[in-house]
Amino acid sequence: QVQLVESGGGLVQAGGSLRLSCAASGRTRNSYAMGWFRQAPGKEREFVAAISWSGSVTYYADSVKGRFTISRDNAKNTVYLQMTSLRPEDTAVYFCAAGPSTLRLRNKQIDSWGQGTQVTASS
Repeated sequence: QVQLVESGGGLVQAGGSLRLSCAASGRTRNSYAMGWFRQAPGKEREFVAAISWSGSVTYYADSVKGRFTISRDNAKNTVYLQMTSLRPEDTAVYFCAAGPSTLRLRNKQIDSWGQGTQVTASS
C-alpha cells in the first residue's frame, strides 16, 4: 500500500500563496488517482481537488476553483497543490489522498491518506 507524506504547509496572510507537496512511497502503483482534502476545526473533512494518474482529468471543489491548481509529477511520485489568493476560510489541515479513480476519490473512497499539513491564512 502506498504511503503519503505531505509538506509545504504554513502560515500566510490572506491573499498569499502556498504550494503543498505530497510524496508517495512504498509499493507505489502507477495508476493511482491522487488528490487533496482539508479539515477545519469543527468541520468534516471535505474534498478539495483530485487528479488522474495521467493528469488529464482534474476536479476541484467549487470553493477553490480558479484559485487552486493540482498537478503531479509521476517520475517523482509527487502530487502538488498550488494555492493562490488564500482566504481565511481556507485555513485547515490539508490531507493528501490516493485512490483508484478521480470520481471515487471525490466520493471519499480512499486507499491511503497522508498525515496532514497545516495551512493557515490570516487576515
